[in-house]
Amino acid sequence: MVNYILTEKRQPRLAPRLYTGVGSLDALSQIADALGDGSVWLVTDPGLHGHGYPDRAQKLLENAGFKVILVSDVQENPDSLVVRKLGDRLSSDNPSLIVALGGGSALDTAKAANLLAFSGGEMVDYRGYGKAKGKLLPMVGIPTTTGTGSESQSYAVIEERQSHLKMACGDPQLLFHTVILDPELAASQPRRVAAVSGLDALTHSLESHVTTRKSPLSHMYSMEAWRLLVAAFPKMLQEKPDLETVAEMQWGAFLAGAAIEQSMLGACHASANPLTAHYGLVHGLAVSLMMPGVLRFNSGGADGPYGSLARIAGLPGIRPAEELAGMLEKLASSAGLETRLRDCGVNEGIFPILAEEAFDQWTGKFNPRPVSESDFVEIYKSVF
Repeated sequence: MVNYILTEKRQPRLAPRLYTGVGSLDALSQIADALGDGSVWLVTDPGLHGHGYPDRAQKLLENAGFKVILVSDVQENPDSLVVRKLGDRLSSDNPSLIVALGGGSALDTAKAANLLAFSGGEMVDYRGYGKAKGKLLPMVGIPTTTGTGSESQSYAVIEERQSHLKMACGDPQLLFHTVILDPELAASQPRRVAAVSGLDALTHSLESHVTTRKSPLSHMYSMEAWRLLVAAFPKMLQEKPDLETVAEMQWGAFLAGAAIEQSMLGACHASANPLTAHYGLVHGLAVSLMMPGVLRFNSGGADGPYGSLARIAGLPGIRPAEELAGMLEKLASSAGLETRLRDCGVNEGIFPILAEEAFDQWTGKFNPRPVSESDFVEIYKSVF
């Protein structure tokens, strides 16, 4: 039995409208026509141009009569200075609609620029939830990776330039109005990108399943996300995964993000974010490194909820936290990813600094087992 302890009155949050399946990108003209007029901001990753996806999206929008303003200077792990400049640019360009096409960085950048352009201030002012002051533009999200879940959340995760603190800034208006999940767009991910994004999604379903804010709705989302992801992830690592596998990964990542929207995250993301800030580790790799240590730390207090996920994965479920930790380590290793911090150049002497920053992360406050600064040091040591 799953027990839900609600310490505050919270209404379930909305989910975006969805267009799914092969060729669903073609619906962009119709979607944009219903949401805006005049000009569209098309935010995209610079690396996608070689695949032609931004060009396809631009032609669809232009054929619908829109002037397209292409914004491709998106950086991985966007920081507060970059999104501040883009917010100023968005305010000046004054389009009627934003379309974000790319990985989580492109989607989060679009959200953050929208927030700053029409609410003012700096990103640090919006750390937390529900602080937007103005009316934001409608947005369409088109993910081209299968992991971040940004497309189904009303949060943008932005790094503060000076402190390197990862800030989760959320507001109901930051939820995409419509999301397009076209497996053709994600099928061309390099194997390593598919691996780190897939492990990111698996971590989302694990963490959202056990937080202190979990609910019946987040439970449903995280369980179905886990079921899809566990089955599809090994097939996604094949040289040319079929589109059905890619679609299952997209759905799993979307549902895991939707689970976060209802439930939040835990100590894994809190401990991973400082690694990205100090060592430039890709977010999906950072969480895949930290999740086994956090699972073992949480062992006992969350064994009940973990047990159901372990059994879905075909594990005995007798020591579920340990079994899941071992499974994630094997998946990462089979994908050719690093599984120890030392393998990524992390120095053991920095653990107190990382732990201090991890303790200050908002997401860690929702971990099923309370985690102190000294606990974070021990978690880092456990995966060194």
